[in-house]
Amino acid sequence: MKYLIAGLGNIGSEYSDTRHNIGFMVLDALAKTSNAVFETNRLCFNVKIKHKGRTIILIKPTTYMNLSGKAIKYWLEKEKIYQEKLLVILDDIALPFGTIRIKPNGSNGGHNGLKSIDEMLGNNNYARMRFGVGNDFSKGRQADYVLSNFTTEEKNQLPACVEQMKSAIINFGLAGIQDTMNRFNGPATFTENS
Repeated sequence: MKYLIAGLGNIGSEYSDTRHNIGFMVLDALAKTSNAVFETNRLCFNVKIKHKGRTIILIKPTTYMNLSGKAIKYWLEKEKIYQEKLLVILDDIALPFGTIRIKPNGSNGGHNGLKSIDEMLGNNNYARMRFGVGNDFSKGRQADYVLSNFTTEEKNQLPACVEQMKSAIINFGLAGIQDTMNRFNGPATFTENS
């Protein structure tokens, strides 16, 4: 069984530690755990990992956020993966920092990455894992905020959040969306045992 996991973000070192790049961060951490190395490929960086008989294809679109759908559509078709085996990882300013919200479908909530995916797929029936990055910005400064780095306190808590999101991705491949929602939705646990 094959799964496509798409982490959203922007390419370029100036974006690597920003809130908007949480999708890239989580997939980098998951690949590292599996000693897998991303390769440059069509419209993305990608790598395949195997886990308990599942093939999990990780992609980080190189199209920039607002064209993410092009890469996702291409790789779904190339790898012949059904849309219900797609999981998209992204940031969400509507959620408090550290909150994980997994859903089987839904609106784009104004997120440019999801808007692009909805457009390219022609629907919004795909799973997404949103990670709360908070909304500590003044009116009209949303773009600056999501493209800024995490605070020192957030950076200290981020590894625990990333660990939980990695576990949620693996669980999605093994047990499906409903079980993953039941187990992982809510605030991340900031302990050594997460």
